[in-house]
Order: sequence, then structure tokens, then C-alpha cells
Amino acid sequence: MTVEYIRYRIAAEQQPAFIEALRKANELLTQAPDCLHYELTHCEEDPELFIWRIEWTSVDRHLNGFRKSPAFGAFFQLVKPFYQSIQEMNHYAVVG
Repeated sequence: MTVEYIRYRIAAEQQPAFIEALRKANELLTQAPDCLHYELTHCEEDPELFIWRIEWTSVDRHLNGFRKSPAFGAFFQLVKPFYQSIQEMNHYAVVG
């Protein structure tokens, strides 16, 4: 399993649209066989920060499975308006 962390900085006026877009994107993740779990968290100390945590079966199945699937086009259209707000997007291995 690998965990993808995507950290966003979203201005207050964009947050409702951002949250709605990710809600719809999560519906597509639900249908992806290699997506195990996802969650969106909102920072309590800095209200512009969000982290979208997505668990995948592997980096390979994320990049060569989901990203090459027919569902990815619709998924990317939902998140594309917020792409410039990404501060980090990486895959992490669970330790321990």
C-alpha cells in the first residue's frame, strides 16, 4: 500500500467550490479498484491548508492503473481548477 498526500493552500472564497469538487472526485475514487481509502482534512491552525490523503494499492497501480483509466479524465477535470494551489503531491510508504 502507498499513501498519496496532496497538500493545498485554498483561499477562503475558493473553499466551497474546492470542497464540492473534491466531494465529486471522491465519488470517482470510490469506483477505482486500486483506491483503498481517502479523506480530506482541513488545518485548524491555518484555515487555508487542506490535505487530501488517498490510499492506493501501489504507486504503480495509481500511476498506471487509475491515471490511465477512463475515469481519470472526469476526475482531472474536477481537480484541475485547483492544481495551481497544490503545495505538495507525493506518495509515501507506511513505516512500521
